[in-house]
Amino acid sequence: MEIEIIAVGGYDEVGRNMTAVRCGKEIVIFDMGLRLDQLMIHEDAEVEEMHSLDLIKIKAIPDDTVMQTIEGTVKAIVCSHGHLDHIGAIPKLAHRYNCPIIATPYAVELIRQQISGEKKFVVNNKLYALSAGQKYTISQNLVLEFVHTQHSIIDTVTPVLHTPNGAIVYACDFKFDRTPVIGRPPDFARFRQIGKEGVLALIVESTYIHRSGRSPSERIARDLVRDVITSFEDDKNAIVVSTFASHISRVKTIAECAHEIGRKPVFLGRSMERYSVTAEQMKYVSFPETASVFGNRRTADRMMRRMMKEGKEKFLPIVTGHQGEPGSILTRIALGDTPYLLSNGDKVIFSANVIPNPMNVGQRYRIEQSLLKVGARVFEDLHVSGHAYREDHYEFLQMLKPQHIIPAHGDLKMAATYATFTGDLGYTLNKDVHPMRNGQRLRIN
Repeated sequence: MEIEIIAVGGYDEVGRNMTAVRCGKEIVIFDMGLRLDQLMIHEDAEVEEMHSLDLIKIKAIPDDTVMQTIEGTVKAIVCSHGHLDHIGAIPKLAHRYNCPIIATPYAVELIRQQISGEKKFVVNNKLYALSAGQKYTISQNLVLEFVHTQHSIIDTVTPVLHTPNGAIVYACDFKFDRTPVIGRPPDFARFRQIGKEGVLALIVESTYIHRSGRSPSERIARDLVRDVITSFEDDKNAIVVSTFASHISRVKTIAECAHEIGRKPVFLGRSMERYSVTAEQMKYVSFPETASVFGNRRTADRMMRRMMKEGKEKFLPIVTGHQGEPGSILTRIALGDTPYLLSNGDKVIFSANVIPNPMNVGQRYRIEQSLLKVGARVFEDLHVSGHAYREDHYEFLQMLKPQHIIPAHGDLKMAATYATFTGDLGYTLNKDVHPMRNGQRLRIN
């Protein structure tokens, strides 16, 4: 059976991930993601109302027109987790393919919510929830398996496509967290077994291959956050925390720390409401009883007025906007555009790193300067990454022993770094390790 890898998106940048794997005449698509920073450039963009071709033109979603040149039938769209850079383009592109969308239960619910908000296209693809440890028979020749792993969002898996020629492992994104805050460690035993059964190709993130050592456990971030927040148990100033809304483990830690020092956790922002409410309703997490959620701008502003009236020291807002995104709660607070006003001595905690692109760096700097001008105390980088570092990749390759490696989820510089890394392990550039660009195709013998 002829195997071909098609790099659709996420090979020239971090974001808008999409990879197609053709096995004979059958095709499986992995991910359909957004590139969020491209949308920030176009501040007036109403994504739900935009046409897919316009979003492709501004490089916000994958250019899947390359799929028109691929001979075969798409049998499934597979998503490993619920981050927007992996599922955000589904409302715009999935309707072109007459096949089911297969994802973890949490990701399926997030996809369902996205589809319900789409205003341009009608997406009727069947949604199929596949849990870690389960398999799905795509056809006589293809079986999909979800292997449990860890990342910065709950219910993340590594999809494995079993073919007559060997397994194709799609590992974008993952980290080897042996002491996670929510859930269990990655299924190392199954990864080792798959390696023994034979891995034809590993399509793997290259995002943080330049970082030496191992990616720290989420428990490290939990301790960092707890150390800072709980040290202000008698403080009368405001404490505001911003983190990734999708990082349920982190949000859980922050809410519990707030409760521990006698403050009511208040989730503010649409994405904060979307991810946390969905996670709690699906029983992935339980937040303190004192926690409340306000996603709508009007209700969020009403709650902020209440916090100012009753006393900022009684509450701990957990807000969107750690990248300085225009219109986010933290950005509005920093610019004085909300009823919640910061003053000298108030604490603002960033439990998130700056995503390394020029726009985010610039926006984050602007917000921090605005916070400092009103006398706020800024705490940065109480965070650990959800991505694998170099030693994690080394361990992964030792377990899987793939015949071919395709670096993904990064730009060409990241892919080149991965190629250098694998060269030290005996792989050869363009023979069994293959850096690719968007739109390129690779046949694997």
